[in-house]
Amino acid sequence: MIFPKIIGYICQKILTFISSQLQHKIYSLIKFMDSYIIEWLNLVVRWIHVITGIAWIGSSFFFNWLDSQLTPPENQEPKVEGELWMIHSGGFYQLEKTMISPSEIPRVLHWFKWEAYSTWISGIFLLGIVYYTGSGVYLIDSEIADLSYGMAVSISLGTILASWLVYDFIWTSALGEKGWFTVMISFLLLFGIIWWFHQWFGSRAAYIHVGAVMGTLMVGNVWWRIIPSQTKLVEAVKAGKTPEASLGIKAKQRSLHNNYMTLPVVFIMISNHFPNTFAHYFNWAILIAIIVIGATVRHFFNLKNKGHLNIWILPVAMAAIFALIYVTKPDATISNSPDTVTFGTEHIPYALARTILDQRCVSCHSSRPTDDVFRVAPKGIMFDNNERVHALANLIKIQSVTTIAMPLGNKTGMTHEERVILGRWVDEGASIK
Repeated sequence: MIFPKIIGYICQKILTFISSQLQHKIYSLIKFMDSYIIEWLNLVVRWIHVITGIAWIGSSFFFNWLDSQLTPPENQEPKVEGELWMIHSGGFYQLEKTMISPSEIPRVLHWFKWEAYSTWISGIFLLGIVYYTGSGVYLIDSEIADLSYGMAVSISLGTILASWLVYDFIWTSALGEKGWFTVMISFLLLFGIIWWFHQWFGSRAAYIHVGAVMGTLMVGNVWWRIIPSQTKLVEAVKAGKTPEASLGIKAKQRSLHNNYMTLPVVFIMISNHFPNTFAHYFNWAILIAIIVIGATVRHFFNLKNKGHLNIWILPVAMAAIFALIYVTKPDATISNSPDTVTFGTEHIPYALARTILDQRCVSCHSSRPTDDVFRVAPKGIMFDNNERVHALANLIKIQSVTTIAMPLGNKTGMTHEERVILGRWVDEGASIK
């Protein structure tokens, strides 16, 4: 009994030391970076991330389609598994695929890896810019878990790394030969990761971290499994040897994994603009549902590419989306519960709504923010004049009442009562008189 306690104590001390050192290093970096520069870095890196992501996902879609469209070669070339003729850009293209060694390696051999590496590197860099800077305003929500900054970053990076190690172990061990059973275990692992992140981080951060995990699994497949297998294939051909067939099979398996993760990852990339998903009470369940739906839709197209038109899959997926929309509709009780506010059925005066905005929102959403992180109003939204407040009334309700996405991490301490008042003020017409 004593030995486990000693191990636990040592691990706790190591983790505390690492988190404190990490916090110190990151703070030292941030101190020399103006928020204006960070905002520009956010934009540029996000742009790069989208560009490289399009290239990576595009190549995944193309090669999956290509494999399913190959036909036996007309010249009966024994080394050629299949060929494909295409017309594009005013010309004809002939492609051949061989699973056994060609007579020689051509002088120019195109590899498809830098799209993956660049997407992951820019994504991790973007994760640092958005979630590791700014005192963890996007990362930490004290109402969910009262974490220190260093601990939050440690959980973030540690979980991303551990996810790859566990996933790769599953598929390289004997479990990897169990077919659909292994697939279900992998799904359960992912669902557990989703639940785990929602126990520690703000809802927006939890979603993005799931995307970071899936992106890490995908780039890990490329870096550690696909490219090494292809390298061995090339080396065998150069040495005049016959490559092991298992190398191509293993590379194809991981490539297929990546193909099924593409649509869920794309959804997560855009989800932080839509708080009706990440800010919902059952946000983790919504994300699980979207991942399953996205993978199912991807499966439809994979089957279609092979000539199997299971048209019923799309209506089922669409029905699942509509069901999700219905079950996640906003609860009207928060903006219509007079028993929770002192005004009862009385009209909500603008002066009261304005006071709440000034106390809870204007520190960030102003032409001259006083917040310790934001030096420029997030997304350019400002509440400096009453006319602007009136124009943004519906957005105010969506962000701070319906989804409770704002204030970020409830940094300014907006109460339930104040949210009810704002919701009722908007429902009554958002009068500024």
